[in-house]
Amino acid sequence: PYPPHLPPPSPCPTRPRRRSANDGPLPRRHAAPHHLLSPQPPLSSSSVQLLRSLARSRRADLAHRALLLFRSLHASPSPPPPHFSLPAALSAASFLSALPEGRQLHALAAKLALAPAHTVVANSLLHLYASCGLPDAALALFRLIPAKSLVSWNTAIDALASNGDHLGALDLFREMQRDTTLPPDAYTVQSVLGACAGAGALSLGVYAHALLLRQLGGHGDVSRDVLINNSLVDLYGKCGAVELARQVFDRMPERDITSWNVAILTLANHGCVRESVELFDRMTRAENVVPNAITFVAVLSACNHGGMVEEGRRYFEMMVSEYRIRPRIEHYGCMVDILARAGFIEEALDVVSGMNCRPDAIIWRSLLDACSRQNAGVELSEAMAKLALDVPDDAVSGVYVLLSRVYAFAQKWNDVGMVRRLMSDEGLKKEPGFSSIEMDGLVHQFVAGDTSHPWSEEIYAKLDEIEQRLASSGYKPDLSEARMVAGMDHTKGAALRLHSERLAISFGLLKATPGAPIRILKNLRVCKDCHTISKLISELYGVEIIVRDRIRFHHFKDGACSCKDYW
Repeated sequence: PYPPHLPPPSPCPTRPRRRSANDGPLPRRHAAPHHLLSPQPPLSSSSVQLLRSLARSRRADLAHRALLLFRSLHASPSPPPPHFSLPAALSAASFLSALPEGRQLHALAAKLALAPAHTVVANSLLHLYASCGLPDAALALFRLIPAKSLVSWNTAIDALASNGDHLGALDLFREMQRDTTLPPDAYTVQSVLGACAGAGALSLGVYAHALLLRQLGGHGDVSRDVLINNSLVDLYGKCGAVELARQVFDRMPERDITSWNVAILTLANHGCVRESVELFDRMTRAENVVPNAITFVAVLSACNHGGMVEEGRRYFEMMVSEYRIRPRIEHYGCMVDILARAGFIEEALDVVSGMNCRPDAIIWRSLLDACSRQNAGVELSEAMAKLALDVPDDAVSGVYVLLSRVYAFAQKWNDVGMVRRLMSDEGLKKEPGFSSIEMDGLVHQFVAGDTSHPWSEEIYAKLDEIEQRLASSGYKPDLSEARMVAGMDHTKGAALRLHSERLAISFGLLKATPGAPIRILKNLRVCKDCHTISKLISELYGVEIIVRDRIRFHHFKDGACSCKDYW
């Protein structure tokens, strides 16, 4: 049992039920390895050596013992030098995400004048706050370190990248290159690759790849480094360059299970579902690599994106019966989504009833979304919405938005108004949508109706031109996903016109190099009308548009989309 005054280790957060095109970082090195975080204590200091060994164990029970040992050592008449013992204790607290204990250790370090003055102790504190999901605290501490080492920069960049502030991580990397003489190492570049993947910043990712080969090519032959190569596959996959991702994977001299998982998922997210499934078969049959739970999330995602119901059933059964992998919430979520989107809502409900764990809000929202798209009936949709709202979750507004869509399709406008009033009364707002596009190494972000961009006048003029050409081609707006109110069609059409991806596309047409694809990252699922006009624009302007939305990639080219209109 865990000591009563220490919290049990925090459970790892579960991934979404569908492996998303925007999913988080790959397994990677720690930005501040133990041998760099902590100075070597004197060999005679056996107690500190034991403390360091416990902290390095990567086991929750031993990490708890490390914290208890640290407390007893510093309560003894002759405590060890704190600049040796504090980094080890902070490492244990980081592994456990034990923020209260970490704050106490920070207070002790400040009392002893070791934070932020002592670089090694300060680096350990950076790693603690990053591990506890507090990148702002890590960055604030980083700014106070008087003598920043390479580990300081690496840990601060990774703190931002691993906690979702990808643009902040890239800005800090630029600052590092501008303000210091410290050359980046493999740890730096791996964090930067992850930040570029998260931000969809392809040109910056290519620059980081080139930097890796140019400056670090002779340091341990990084071209053979599995972790680096996995990050490169992930980078190119998440930036829409699926062919480059394939090249890196095919040229890898060594692969681990993560290499296969990333490649299978990358192909799935880009709509190359047959290639994704074939790669899984090659992995298991020709290469004799044993898949793990994440592998089956990836291959089930491929079946989901391709609408391959029979294959999804077969791989789920294979996972359970052949590989003896106990299904997790994300596997059930994939199967529910596969079945519900294909119209097998009753079978999807049977899967939910047979789950070995409690369904989460994502699963109920997936069923509600399928009900709303297939007009499965108001009563069933209301039941799904109630179940989704009964599960604690931060994305409550999404449930209300889906329910309002159900009522709108059923022409129950009073109920639509009731849902919107309920959202207003509870202080809920729909998640704001934004789209970003990288141009000349800078990431430009747009929100719906945005007029803050320096090129706004030119962007809206280009948007007017696009609309004229669309109208000439016979385009009619699809108002089904415009604002769910019983208003005039021209009002709904005006709302569609201001969607953020349309502004990003207009900017891309203005600034992109002729013949180069326009790459756009969107935080929400692309709507039907924007999907339609993106296909038309690709044909009318002879340009490829690559959109990464919350779920997957869409490659618009010659008037068609890689998703085959199934998303």
